[in-house]
Amino acid sequence: MHSMLMECRQLSRSYQDGDRELQVLKDVNLTVHAGEMLAIVGSSGSGKSTLLHCMGGLDKPTSGDVLFAGYAIQDWSANQLADWRNKELGFIYQFHHLLPEFTALENVAMPQLIAGVTTSAAKARAERLLRRVGLAERLQHRPAELSGGERQRVAIARALANSPRLVLADEPTGNLDDSTAEQVFELLLELNEEFDTAFVIVTHDNALAAKLPRTLTLHHGQLAQAES
Repeated sequence: MHSMLMECRQLSRSYQDGDRELQVLKDVNLTVHAGEMLAIVGSSGSGKSTLLHCMGGLDKPTSGDVLFAGYAIQDWSANQLADWRNKELGFIYQFHHLLPEFTALENVAMPQLIAGVTTSAAKARAERLLRRVGLAERLQHRPAELSGGERQRVAIARALANSPRLVLADEPTGNLDDSTAEQVFELLLELNEEFDTAFVIVTHDNALAAKLPRTLTLHHGQLAQAES
C-alpha cells in the first residue's frame, strides 16, 4: 500500500437551522492512500458532499481534523487553501462547471495558468490531456457545443491539469445516461492507474462503486460500513 495521503480524524460538521442544530457528519474517520481508488456511497442527504467539501477545504469541520500529507488543512489561511487546491487537488462535479465562454482547451489550461505555468506549456499539456480522454477533435469547442459525456471528459482533463495527488469527484456520472456513465467511470479507472493519482469518488450508484477496490458507506453522517 502507498503512503497515507489524507486522513480525517473524528470529523464532525453541524449547522444551525434556526434554533435547531443539524448534524451532517459525526465522528468520521477516514484514510486515503496515495494512488488509491476509493468510493463513498450513500443515499441523498447522507452527508457525502459535505464530507468531500471538508476534505477539499471548501468547508470547515465543526470539530476534528483533516490532514493532507500530515498537515492539518483546517488551520490554513484562505490563500494557503486556494494554493493547495490549485496544485494538489483536482475536483470533478456532477455538473461540469466549465467556463462557457472558453474552449475545451482553454478550460483545461486555466488551472495551469493560475499556477503560473506559461501559456504555451499550459496549452500543450491541456491538448495532451484532452487527447488522452478522447477529445482530440473537440479542442476548440465550447461547452455548449459538446455532449454531456464530452463535457465531463473536459472536466476530468481539467482536474488532472496540475498533476494533483488527489482528485475529489462528487457524483461524476450522476448527470449522464447509463452507457456514458460507464464509459466515464472506466476512464477514471484508467487515469488512476496511468497517473497514480488518488481518486475519492462520491456516488449513489452501488454498481459503479463495486468496481473500485475499496468502498465506504456513509449513513446519516457516519461511516457505517467499510469493504476492502
